[in-house]
Parts: sequence; C-alpha cells; structure tokens
Amino acid sequence: MPSTDRTPLSGLITYWVIDTVAAELNDWLDAHPAASIAINIPPDILGRGGLDYAAKKSGLRARAGQLILEITERGVPDQQGLDALNRAPETGARVALDDTTLSGTNLALLTRCHFDFVKVDQQLVHQIGDEPGQPRPAWLNGLAALLGTTSLQIVAEGIESSVQREVLKHAGVQWGQGHLLSPPLEVDAFMQYYDRVANVA
Repeated sequence: MPSTDRTPLSGLITYWVIDTVAAELNDWLDAHPAASIAINIPPDILGRGGLDYAAKKSGLRARAGQLILEITERGVPDQQGLDALNRAPETGARVALDDTTLSGTNLALLTRCHFDFVKVDQQLVHQIGDEPGQPRPAWLNGLAALLGTTSLQIVAEGIESSVQREVLKHAGVQWGQGHLLSPPLEVDAFMQYYDRVANVA
C-alpha cells in the first residue's frame, strides 16, 4: 500500500501476511507442490534479517521454492536490499518486479537485480482496446524486445476482456491476472478455484 511504504507499518503488515499465509496454506502448499504463492515485500525490510526470520518461524522458509517475492516499482531497494534479492535464488524463491510500467527506472533495475517475473501494470494493459482490430499500444513492441532478449516470464495485470487476453497472448505474455480470469478470492474459494483450473489444464 502506498500509504504505508517506507514506514515501520509496512514491515509489520508483511510479517502478518507471512504468518497468515503459513497458517492458512502451509498444508495446502505441501499437498500441491506445483502451486506458488506471491507475497508483496516492501524494500526497506530486504536484507535486514526480519524477512528470513519470519519465513523460518512460520514454516514458509521450507517451501521457498513455492514463493514469489514481489517488489513494486514504487520501492526500489537500496544496495542491501538488492544484494538480498540477488541471493534469493539460493533459497529457491523467485522474484517478481511488480506494477511495471516499462519505464527507464524499471528497465535499469532489471540490469542490477535478478528477477524471474515482470508484472506489467494494469494501466498499460488497459490501453488495449476492447474491440478486435484496434491499434496495438506501442509498449507491446518494447515487451517483444524484452521477451526476445531475456528469460523473464511476463505477467499481465488487470485483464478485463477477452480481447486484451488474446492480444497479450499473441504478444508472447505467458501469464495473466485480472477480473476476466478471477476476482480476488477468500482462501477457501481460492483453493477450490485452483483445483478447477488445474483439472481443466
């Protein structure tokens, strides 16, 4: 949340989220080794020990291979945080650059830090019209270059129409989220949704 960024509250909320995810999903994750859970991480707690302690205490550290740490465009980490992100693959965890607008700041960060995923901000996705045949936004060309020169996986945020989904799929985007696919879900509904999608796949 922007209102808590760079405040002590951001770390406390993150530790609470880790404890809650562990309490609600540890057993489920153990039974679904192919599933992954993404957690937003404020940059100011990276590399300070608290994140690793919370993960170990909750039991999520043992499932690091199923965790994706999301760092937002708003919160570029300091060097200590960047070093921690670059060590994340040693634990098995993966890292995503969230709310990406494909700006110079974001692209520069990609050269300094290990990322597995880039999440395209919904404001860019919403530039794709809802009617077939409309002009493609220019940022899709930059995305094609990124896909062609890196091993990054791309996640499009805020997909609301089948046209957006098809344009993004044609552009090479591998993953998507948004109300077209699913609204936000409580944990029980999420587990049921996962089972339905997994069975279809």
